[in-house]
Amino acid sequence: MRNRLPHIAFLLFAAQLLLMLVSWLLAAAIPTSGVRSLLSSEGLRWLLGHFSDMLGTPVLLCLLLLLIAYGSLKGCGILQFKSSYRQSRALIITLLLLVVYVGVIVLLGMIPHAVLLSATGSLWPSPFSAAIVPLFAFGITLLSTVYGYVAGRYCNMSDVYQSLINGIRSGAPLLLFYVLLGQLYYSLLFILP
Repeated sequence: MRNRLPHIAFLLFAAQLLLMLVSWLLAAAIPTSGVRSLLSSEGLRWLLGHFSDMLGTPVLLCLLLLLIAYGSLKGCGILQFKSSYRQSRALIITLLLLVVYVGVIVLLGMIPHAVLLSATGSLWPSPFSAAIVPLFAFGITLLSTVYGYVAGRYCNMSDVYQSLINGIRSGAPLLLFYVLLGQLYYSLLFILP
């Protein structure tokens, strides 16, 4: 699969270039079609002027947070659990912290007049529903960091830092595909009437 990823990335880039060419040809050949050219002055201004806005979406933030949580979870050693005294103690402490964490979230979002409910008192849509992925990622990161310290996997803050950025490193291909797919998607939305 790893050998195919560069080819898929190249195909997505080629699809973007082909879309630019096809949009130019359609806009020139059939001006009444409503298709806008990505190679016109309007298209180039849109493409370059809105590039950051198009890709700086909540999806990117969720992807980054989940990659950080993945790195923490992978680095803490809980996925390679062996029934030793340190790991068993770390698991018990982590489970207790999980109960406290879930309890705090329930208090913030589930009881009447909770802080994370919407103005009408509902969960969907509300600040709670908008924060599900960040709350999940933060919970995984917090719990795995505590587990890693108690189990002896992390000795200092540098170990924690390395595990967090290792998640981003391992997910770097996803970030490239996010950029390529996002640009292609928004370009299609631009050219179609």
